[in-house]
Amino acid sequence: MGRAQTYDRADAVRAARGVFWELGYDGAPLPELERVTGLNRSSIYHAFGSKRGLFDAAVESYLDEVVRPRLTPLVAATVAPDALEGYLTGLRAALRQPSSLPSTSGCLLVNTASAPIARDEAVAHVIAEYRSELRTAFGRGVAARRPDLGATEIGTLADACTGLVVSAFALVRVDADAASDALGTAIALVTGSPQS
Repeated sequence: MGRAQTYDRADAVRAARGVFWELGYDGAPLPELERVTGLNRSSIYHAFGSKRGLFDAAVESYLDEVVRPRLTPLVAATVAPDALEGYLTGLRAALRQPSSLPSTSGCLLVNTASAPIARDEAVAHVIAEYRSELRTAFGRGVAARRPDLGATEIGTLADACTGLVVSAFALVRVDADAASDALGTAIALVTGSPQS
């Protein structure tokens, strides 16, 4: 009979998520993953199959606990006219919060897109789906805010917002002001008012 599980899987995944978010998949050493999860190497391999299995669980946790809750107002049955502006303003505040993972490390998936592991077909698929999820949500937000626009213009604005959000995530580690400006531009595009 096997030993009973004596750790909280979700807590271990969240702890590993922080390491992967900050250091990336390749930069995350197993001893650090052992330390933060409280699991030894054999327990990590038993529970997740490999370091990659733990990474995959961390990415799913990131999507479910970090990304999708922020997108909830944009994917609701009825989207409020200010939902996208609220998302962008909230993200801008998160990127300005000193010492938070978003302000010091951007986005786990945007970071992963520029890392060697992104060449893996399954990882590339998750990143592409993430971008598509953002684009779809932003399109719904633009449509709610700007009902005067046609489908092509809504799509163009949604694409622009997606690109500006990805840009902000990529820039925040090296130029927080530029990241904030990118989100300010997205807000101005959505609201049709000058950047603040």
